[in-house]
Order: sequence, then C-alpha cells, then structure tokens
Amino acid sequence: MKKFCILAAMLGAFALAMPVLAQNIVAAPDAVPAATAAPAAAIAAPAPAPNKGDIAWMLVCTALVLMMSVPALALFYGGMVRSKNVLSVLMQVFVVFSLITVLWCVYGYSIAFTEGNAYFGGFDRLFLSGTFDSSKGEFAMAATFSKNTPIPELVFVAFQATFAAITVCLILGAFAERVKFSAVLLFAVLWFTFSYLPIAHMVWFWMGPDAYTTAGVVDANNAKAGLIWQWGALDFAGGTVVHINAGVAGLVGAYVMGRRIGFGRESMAPANLPMTMMGASLLWFGWFGFNAGSALEANNSAVLAFMNTFLATACAVLAWTFGEWTFKGKPSTLGAASGAVAGLVAITPAAGNVGIPGAFVIGTAAGFVCLWGVNGLKHLLKVDDTLDVFGVHALGGILGALLTGIFVSPALGGPGVVTDWVTGATGYPGYGEQLTTQAKGVALTVVWSGVVAYVCYKIVDVVIGLRVPEEQEREGLDITAHGESAYRS
Repeated sequence: MKKFCILAAMLGAFALAMPVLAQNIVAAPDAVPAATAAPAAAIAAPAPAPNKGDIAWMLVCTALVLMMSVPALALFYGGMVRSKNVLSVLMQVFVVFSLITVLWCVYGYSIAFTEGNAYFGGFDRLFLSGTFDSSKGEFAMAATFSKNTPIPELVFVAFQATFAAITVCLILGAFAERVKFSAVLLFAVLWFTFSYLPIAHMVWFWMGPDAYTTAGVVDANNAKAGLIWQWGALDFAGGTVVHINAGVAGLVGAYVMGRRIGFGRESMAPANLPMTMMGASLLWFGWFGFNAGSALEANNSAVLAFMNTFLATACAVLAWTFGEWTFKGKPSTLGAASGAVAGLVAITPAAGNVGIPGAFVIGTAAGFVCLWGVNGLKHLLKVDDTLDVFGVHALGGILGALLTGIFVSPALGGPGVVTDWVTGATGYPGYGEQLTTQAKGVALTVVWSGVVAYVCYKIVDVVIGLRVPEEQEREGLDITAHGESAYRS
C-alpha cells in the first residue's frame, strides 16, 4: 500500500504532463522559455554562439553541486545521527536526490523557469521538450546575465536540477531517526511541486537580458517575471529558494512529527564525527559550484562569488569555534563543521551581490547567529530538529538575505543593483528600501514554505503515516526499514 501510494503520486504527475506535452510537440515546437533570447528581428542576425569556456565552467559547477548532496550532505548528516540510523539517512538523501532529479526533468524545470504568471511557470518544457532538436542537431539556448552570451539550455536545466534536489534533501535532517521511508518520498514529491517550484519561479524567473531591447518593453517584460523578482529582491544562489525554504519546512516537520523517543533523557551522541567533518569539507568544496556557478558565466561575477564563498566560510568557522569555546568551555569538531555550513548558507544569497567587506561581516555574523540558533533558539522553540536544519539553514539564509540588502551598496564595496537592463546601468535604491525589499522576499518564503509544508505533512500522515512505530524507532531504521547495518556489532 505504501509503495503503491508513492508510485501513484509519481504516475499522477506523468499523467498530468502527457496531454500538455503532446500539445506542445504538435502545436508549439518553437515555444521559448524566458531564459532564452528575445524573438528574432524581421531580418535575423546570426545567433550568438555560446562560449566554450562558459559551457565547461557550468558543467563543472553542476558536477560540484551534485557532489554537495551525494556524498557531501549524506556524509555530513549521516555522521551526526546515531549508529543505528546512519544508513537510513544516507539512503534518504541518495534516493530523494534521484527522485527530484527525475521530477525536475518531467515537469519541475518547466514550472520554475518558463513564462506563466507571477507564481508559477507554464508547461512549454514538460519532459524537457524543445531543449534539443535531434533532427537538426540543434540545442536551444538559455540566456545568462549578459546580453548576447547564451549557454545551451540543457546545461542550465542540469545545473538547476541539482539545486532543486539538494533543497529537498536538506529538509530530511530535521526529522531524521523517526520518519518512514515511504513518507519521505511522498512528502518530497508534494513539497517539491507546491513549495520549491513556485518559490524558485517567484525569485529567479525573468525574461533574460536580451529581451530588454528598448525602454518601451521594460514594463511588459518585468510584468512577466516572478513576483519576488519583480519586487527587486536579490538572491544570487538560493538563500530564499534553497535554505529558508528548506529550513522552514524542516522546522514544521519537526513539530508535526514530534520528538524522538528519549529526547532530552537519553544519550543521542553522533555516530561518526570524522564522517561529518568529511561531509562538511566536501560541502565547502562543492559550494564553489553552487555559488560561483550561479553567475552562469566564467566571468568577474563568478570570481567575486568564489572569493566571497571562500572567505565568508572561513570567518564563520572561526566565529562559531571561538563563540563555542567562550560560552561552552571547549571548541568542538562538530561546532567547526557546523560553522562552515552556516557561513556557506549565509553567503549564498550574497555571493555575487556583495564585495569583500560584506563577506567578512556576513561570515562572521553567521557563525555567531547560527551558534545561538542551534543552542539558545532551539531550546526556546522546544523542538527536536534532529540535525539543526532550521537553526543553520533558515536562520543563516535569513541573515544572509537581509545583509545582502545592505552590503550590495557600492559604498560598502558591493557591485550595486542593475537599475536598467537595457543599458546595464547599476545603482542602489538606498539601505532602507533595499532592506525592506529583501525582508518582503524572506517573509513570503517563510509563510509559503511553512503553510505548504504543513499541508503536505498532514496529507502524508493521512495517506501512509509519517512516523515509524516505537519499537522500530528504538531498534533503529537501518535494520527495520532497510534490513542493513552500517557497523558490525
């Protein structure tokens, strides 16, 4: 029954997509996603060719982000749970990443990155229809952030698939050690569809720089963009789309599922801290693809994002380590690893949007703020967020998103905000205005993700149940759910 429910959800998505796909193939072979170039002029000029360096860079970055989930996130999470649940966490990350990758190619990319309305995209790219014409050997092109600088759309599809997949995997840490594997899969399908995709569309979808040809088309093009993009909120690589979105969903899940048996009374020491440190180190390495790759080109913006990611993470490690040393008496390996992830999370929305001074401040602040989040705030909330998804990802994402609004200012070393996509001119609306805009984007993401997550958990609970029975939780999910053990007794 459990497997049937999950299979039914996936088949339902396919069934929904097939009629529209057939219509697109027959009637709209030239449907163009918003990331591609503007319509050709009456006398078509030669289409700009993609730069081989940009293509190579994006392929490498896509592989780096893949590594962030499998193995980096799996190792980071797996080392922090108890030995009887290590394999269950590795399995959940591995399979959920694969599931979301498939769904992304079926309908996710189309809903997130094609023209529709301010909240959802359309169905022009179901099953990636139109991205490659095999009869002509031609690839559709997607725009970057520079005029006449395309990349093959399939590169962008693959890059963004890794973002979607790792976001859903992040949530798993909040309710680890007590959730049914079948419930994980069904929740992943629902939340991905109704939270990740609309938030990604609202934050990142726009018509691309090549569509901004004259001042007369600006308002019309802006109106076709996602709602949060229309507001002017900045999110370079996923502070709202990935980290706040996942962190809030994780917190809701921890509340809905309840505390682990023995929480606060029994020892729940991590099984393998070297594994966690290894995972954190691989996350740091892979995150260069996550942040610097979000420039979509091998250019100065990628260089800035790369250096900011490098620096902010190191600052956060030091801040967390010395903060923990001061307030708890000893600096821990787990703390240093957590500090690295906090810095990576906080710099994500700011990576290409702030200068070096911003990286210093954001990284340092993230170390201290997230340290408080997983110690003080967690106790105030009275929640069993197993692997501190909210305290690190949501809190770090909120901090980074808000500070982006301040440190994007050229007066503080930032690159400024593009004020005119026709000419590429930049400026800055002012600290109050940009900070308010960032806060609006954060607030909408928190509310949207929280409400959708709650509804999704309740649906899953009614259909197949969320939590394993008490005896299975005590024995451990490795044996009871997967019939395996990570360690010999």
